Amino acid sequence: MADVAFGIFDHIERRKDEPLTETYEGRLKMLEVADRAGFHCYHLAEHHGTPLSMAPSPGIFLAAVAQRTRNLHFGPLVYLLPLYNPLRLAQEICMLDQLSGGRMEIGVGRGVSPFELAYFNVPFLESEEIFNESLEVIVSALRNERVVHRGAAYQIRGFPMALQPKQTPNPPFWYASTNPEKAEYAARRGMNLVGIGPASVLKSVNQRYREAFAERWQGSKSFNPNITEPKVGVLRHCYVAETDAEALEVARPAYRMFHDNLQKLWRDFNTVATQIIGDVELAAKHGAALVGSPATIREEAARYFDQSGCNYQVLSFAWGGLTQEQSMRSLGLFTSEVMPFFPRSSAR
Repeated sequence: MADVAFGIFDHIERRKDEPLTETYEGRLKMLEVADRAGFHCYHLAEHHGTPLSMAPSPGIFLAAVAQRTRNLHFGPLVYLLPLYNPLRLAQEICMLDQLSGGRMEIGVGRGVSPFELAYFNVPFLESEEIFNESLEVIVSALRNERVVHRGAAYQIRGFPMALQPKQTPNPPFWYASTNPEKAEYAARRGMNLVGIGPASVLKSVNQRYREAFAERWQGSKSFNPNITEPKVGVLRHCYVAETDAEALEVARPAYRMFHDNLQKLWRDFNTVATQIIGDVELAAKHGAALVGSPATIREEAARYFDQSGCNYQVLSFAWGGLTQEQSMRSLGLFTSEVMPFFPRSSAR
């Protein structure tokens, strides 16, 4: 097996009867452990108006992460670009990269929920155009001392960028999708990619991504000109216990709560998000979850790397109905009894 890496994905869901101050502090303690264990990056989702996410402004929480960790990279997966002024966001990215000594990673997207965008008066059918224009402005702002832009959504008349990122020409960009066309979009721009689903699906997406990456934009046109070996990853929920039976016993109700949180806004509007699995055993069967003893997790994680061609697995350890204690125990077992069995690159 070639060198691989593990990352952490998070929504920061609301825990029943737990004060938010405790939730935030508990998550920071988890990330201190992840930092020492050698995880590559902490990826934080952005959602609004739902118990799925208690971090609707991811940059605020990531500023705390910057101060509580030393080696762990971090970033949103993803910033919902249509909800931001791109100049303000570019300056925030510079601050986070400087505060962390150059550990910022920039996940970008337009948002998958039309309801969240609608609450901010962003038409869903126009969101992709807004996303593309916003991304163009952000890349320009991170690389130049002055920004000039004339577009449908933004008119920028020589804005002076007094801030610069620590990383040059900019922190790495990430994209999240399992759509083959979107994977090709990310590859041609040199962006790292994270998807979700069975290994067979990710293998197909990975192949298309790799072909497009080989023909990617070069030089200043690339969003990640410094990256020659991109991370192509998969997002999976993870729960590790001493035995498979114990893991399933805890994970079943916890995953149902995650599913309820994920569907909350969709159900508010009398609909449901398609292709979202609510049963953890079915999710595991389709590659969306890793649940079991350390031996089972090692075997399943290795199988996924081999069958998908991915070199990065982004695991969620705190989700749904899991308590802080359960999440910490699961993370501890993973770092001590799973991670050491995988060859890892020394490069962050």
